[in-house]
Amino acid sequence: MHPLKEWLRQHPDVLPGIDPNANTSHQLRSALRRLGWSMQETPTEVRLMKPGADSSSLMVSEVLGSSDLGEDADADAAPFFSLEYQLRDFIASNLNTISVDGRRLRLYVDPSGRDGIEFPSAVGPIDILAVDESESFFVFELKRANSPDRAIGQLARYMGWVQQTIGKEREVFGVIVARSISENLRYAASIVPKVHLFEYEVEFHLKPAHDVARSA
Repeated sequence: MHPLKEWLRQHPDVLPGIDPNANTSHQLRSALRRLGWSMQETPTEVRLMKPGADSSSLMVSEVLGSSDLGEDADADAAPFFSLEYQLRDFIASNLNTISVDGRRLRLYVDPSGRDGIEFPSAVGPIDILAVDESESFFVFELKRANSPDRAIGQLARYMGWVQQTIGKEREVFGVIVARSISENLRYAASIVPKVHLFEYEVEFHLKPAHDVARSA
């Protein structure tokens, strides 16, 4: 078993053009899946297997809660999404209920019909790419737990690509969503225009189910 980012750093030919140090583990997993790698999930680990390999062959893994340069190290006991794609899919499914600076959003769909979930770009896949009523772009960078200040660099890279390609002559905004926004990230974002920071909370409620109505 080989740790995901360490193995990719040693084998740059596997994902040419993608820097393991500049991409999240979620983005790296998504890139491998697009190449046909299979994924097995447990409550504590994600395992990826090379196409055509059996269980005794090459396998790389990621221990949940200890990846991404320790961004979860100071997570407390509050509930949060255990995998980034869960946060991504939840936001994408509920995008029309989210307001960013008073603007209502919807998923971007390109002329080929490709939607804005894991939207491909020359600088890496964008977690969520959305637009508002005026067709301004909103680039989402998602962190399932705590967000380090390096997230602003990732977001700026995606925003720059959108601005120079599909977003020419349109406004481009950035959105970072995490369970906890670090103080360092708040300072970094304070001098980067058009970037919005959000923290999410997970709530779960149970209510008693009513008994089956009995006929007289």
